[in-house]
Amino acid sequence: MCLDWTLLRLFPPLRATWALKGAQAVVPITGRNAKRVLFGGIDLQSARRVVLIRSHAGQADAQAFLRTLRRRYRRAGWLWLLTDRASAHTAPQTQALAARLRIRFVWLPRQAPELSPMDQLWRELKRLVAANRQAASIDALAADAAAWVLTLTPQQACRKAGMASKHFWLRKMLQNFWRPT
Repeated sequence: MCLDWTLLRLFPPLRATWALKGAQAVVPITGRNAKRVLFGGIDLQSARRVVLIRSHAGQADAQAFLRTLRRRYRRAGWLWLLTDRASAHTAPQTQALAARLRIRFVWLPRQAPELSPMDQLWRELKRLVAANRQAASIDALAADAAAWVLTLTPQQACRKAGMASKHFWLRKMLQNFWRPT
């Protein structure tokens, strides 16, 4: 399973957009830039997704996500999580909780978001759900974002996360050596 978190802001991410010739494209925004954090995981075999909405991305929030994962996969043996070295993941208390929950981390190299399928899914989410439009509220945006991730079909999730590519860096391992947890 691959996990990561992303930050959603009420101010929309700006992307290239169309406007009438000679007219500037306008993206209306409010005066307050609230935020929410989405923790997410994608199963590398089944493309099953788990999302947790939080107000912060601290150690307690990362631990809450680990508990959510364990509840979702309660019958599984050890969970192996492919993730970055964010301080919330590497904190001693998080590592101790992970050991108690029978969760092991496999660390991705630093500064390599292109290796994380969840990072690719977040990028698509921001492009398709959040870009160039102001949501009614940050909670509505977070709910829409979580719903978008969770309602993708497994095939759509694999494609948008880059896992369906014949060049996906874990493809051979998943096909030949992966033992279900």
